[in-house]
Amino acid sequence: MVDFGNPGRLDFVEEKGKGKEEKRREKEEEMARSREKEDLESRFNSQVPRSVADSSLSLFKLISTLIIFVVGVVVGLVSSSHVNRYFTFQNDQFNFKNIYFDSEQISPDGKMVVNREGDGSLSMGSLIGQRNLSHRMTDEELFWRASLVPQKEESPFKRVPRVAFLFLTRGPLPMLQLWERFFSGQDVEKYSIYVHALPGYELKVSNSSVFYGRQIPSQHVEWGSVSLVDAEKRLLANALLDFSNERFVLLSESCIPIYNFPAVYKYLVESAHSFVESYDDPTRYGRGRYSRWMKPDITLSEWRKGSQWFEMHRTLAIKIVADTKYYMLFRKYCKPSCYPDEHYIPTYLRKFHGALNSNRTVTYVDWSEMAPHPASFTAANVTERFIQSLRNNGTCSYNSGKTPICYLFARKFDPSALEPLLNFSSQVMGF
Repeated sequence: MVDFGNPGRLDFVEEKGKGKEEKRREKEEEMARSREKEDLESRFNSQVPRSVADSSLSLFKLISTLIIFVVGVVVGLVSSSHVNRYFTFQNDQFNFKNIYFDSEQISPDGKMVVNREGDGSLSMGSLIGQRNLSHRMTDEELFWRASLVPQKEESPFKRVPRVAFLFLTRGPLPMLQLWERFFSGQDVEKYSIYVHALPGYELKVSNSSVFYGRQIPSQHVEWGSVSLVDAEKRLLANALLDFSNERFVLLSESCIPIYNFPAVYKYLVESAHSFVESYDDPTRYGRGRYSRWMKPDITLSEWRKGSQWFEMHRTLAIKIVADTKYYMLFRKYCKPSCYPDEHYIPTYLRKFHGALNSNRTVTYVDWSEMAPHPASFTAANVTERFIQSLRNNGTCSYNSGKTPICYLFARKFDPSALEPLLNFSSQVMGF
């Protein structure tokens, strides 16, 4: 029973009722917040896997695209490599054919043509007697082929050592008649002739001449420059293509022989040394031309000078043609007033092959005038006594002994000297 007579008690009851109501509402609100939180967490948890799945799918697509791209690049590179290799191979085949075979041995469709008529095609004959000196090789290709050395000691053919006569000329050979007399009647298996003239010049001789068809592909030559060395190497390389050539003599259009062919042949073929002049000149015309930029490959103590007109054995000829490193030093640093033709070969042989060289020349030249060029002999100078003086010019070392023959050739002879030389060549020179 409620006591209405006590107002304070009534207020307490009302406040107590209100407190319960507030607590109930707070509890309901808390439960609502709890359900809302759970609902949010539920929705979040359901979205997260979907987002992760979407990200994974995107990453997979990206990786797949990258893999396809890389595979495409690799396939493209491989295909391009095969294409390049194909064309390179075709080009190498073309170069191989040009370097190793004469043009007439290749048919228009690129097949080898074997000549059944015995003209030397695809036989040893093409290596031991060049009837056709024309070719389309560059100097680099020519020097490479010429430097090839057979490794088999036994020869598959009867090899007669030949002396290759290398004529370095601007144009005509004014002493041609004398040289033709020198070679007349001699065994053609014992000599060969090569002529390097200026481009565009054609040596006009009859088809019965020993000089007929003996011009090699040439390039421009300038006196005092490295192009002279290029011409020398070009002559050597063309002659090296014939495996029978054993000795190599460099001659000019003003050179003459002062002994007959049998004497020259025996002297050269039986020599154990080459004849390349090489000496140390301490003056400004020798050591004064040395460039310190050549060190350490070539030192001043190794620097040598010598006559351009050499004679050398096949072994040294191959070494000269094959050399690139030291040739390039001379090409780069031996410039006027340094003359590569007077220093390159003498220095190179002194540095590497001195034991194979006699250090003297077999071509007489008169430098007594102390001029940039040697003395020239005209008809007025050329007498029997003069030629005899060249033939009997002291004593020289030869193999392990001495010989009264020092010179086999001489220069410079003016065209006017031809007539008197022809008049007494048989009595004095033996031909």
